[in-house]
Amino acid sequence: MKVSFRGGVHPAHHSKRPTQHLPVEAFVSDTVRIIMSMHIGAPSTPCVKKGDLVKVGQVIGEPVGALGIPVHASVSGEVIAVEKIPYLGAQPVECVTIRNDFADTWVELNPLGNVESVDPALIVPAIKNAGICGMGGASFPTHIKLSPREGQQCETILVNGAECETHLTADHRLMLENSDRIVDGVRAAMRAVNAKEGIIAIEDNKPDAIKAMIKACHGRENVRVQVMRTKYPQGGEKQLIEACTGKQVPSGKLPLDVGVVVLNVGTCAAIADAVIDGKPLIERITTVTGGVRNPANLLLRIGTITEDVIGHCGGFAVTPGKVCFGGAMTGLCLPNISIPMAKSTNGIVVYSEEEAASVEEDACIRCGKCVSVCPIGLNPFEIKLAADKDDMEKAKSLNVMDCVLCGCCSFECPARRWLTASFKMAKQKIAAQAKAKGGK
Repeated sequence: MKVSFRGGVHPAHHSKRPTQHLPVEAFVSDTVRIIMSMHIGAPSTPCVKKGDLVKVGQVIGEPVGALGIPVHASVSGEVIAVEKIPYLGAQPVECVTIRNDFADTWVELNPLGNVESVDPALIVPAIKNAGICGMGGASFPTHIKLSPREGQQCETILVNGAECETHLTADHRLMLENSDRIVDGVRAAMRAVNAKEGIIAIEDNKPDAIKAMIKACHGRENVRVQVMRTKYPQGGEKQLIEACTGKQVPSGKLPLDVGVVVLNVGTCAAIADAVIDGKPLIERITTVTGGVRNPANLLLRIGTITEDVIGHCGGFAVTPGKVCFGGAMTGLCLPNISIPMAKSTNGIVVYSEEEAASVEEDACIRCGKCVSVCPIGLNPFEIKLAADKDDMEKAKSLNVMDCVLCGCCSFECPARRWLTASFKMAKQKIAAQAKAKGGK
């Protein structure tokens, strides 16, 4: 039975994915720029300096704070800079630049072996030491997700194989080409928290991936595939939980509060690498598409520079209007193409000048379409009024903090109101106000 959730949209370019049949190929550049803030939480602190020689997998950034995770060198070679660089946010970020010697010399690894026989108590520490965070876009430290608080019990590991964002096929190819490793990661996560079941959720527009994952699940304890209807944002954490388990995560609560942990398929594969082989997270599959001459699914080392990736794909096929990390619905526009990719970079999409052209807002026509497509059940129209008046208390009372910034309302709005952008700014203002008041 195919499952789904209330609301959502069907972007016209949802099915136009020229890379879905292209096997993954590796690309390693001569220089990587590895930022220290690839995860939610305090940035890691660089522990190397210019002139140091480093090995693949060596810790170059030490964790800071409760949500901290280490950052590792993705190539071997010489550190040529430790400096702050402009990135996707308002503030520059700390970055370690390494010139690749192409020797691929690794640090000594500490593999734990088979996920079915390893001591479960060793799994979460291995995940933390490997620097694994969510690879579907959120970048939340995985070891925190797999560390229930007192009174919490994880019953289900829910694996996001939906890949509902436009343009992207990185997870699709991973499920086709490395399905057994994903299931190994699911089983490791299940054993770490003593979960009863593992569910791998995949949209029905990926029948080959569904077939491959069902085969990989065969004979593995309490792991199964759940087919979902193709709809955006099917891969949203709360939408995935509702569709696959029937449970709703209450406002202000986390998935663990309803007994669920959601992991991306890429995250599961990284968990398996950490447990079985002792490898830290130093590479990932990224879809490169849009206005490039040779779209591809590339296995990239963390810190690979966007310009190098585009060059490997034959360069621009159009005059670029913008380049984004991620798909059309939630992707982040790059300030320039010297920006390096990170652990959560699942796509690099080039848009033409015509595609990137901004549109002017028109007056709201009170059609209610934004309300009907909101997967959270919010009233975007009312929230936008409050946000435009800078009435953050009103916006907060309308539950703007529950908004997942999926972009459905903006996509569906015939007046092209800048809804999602307003909600993002409102959430940032409310968070800043709370921080200024000491988190109250």
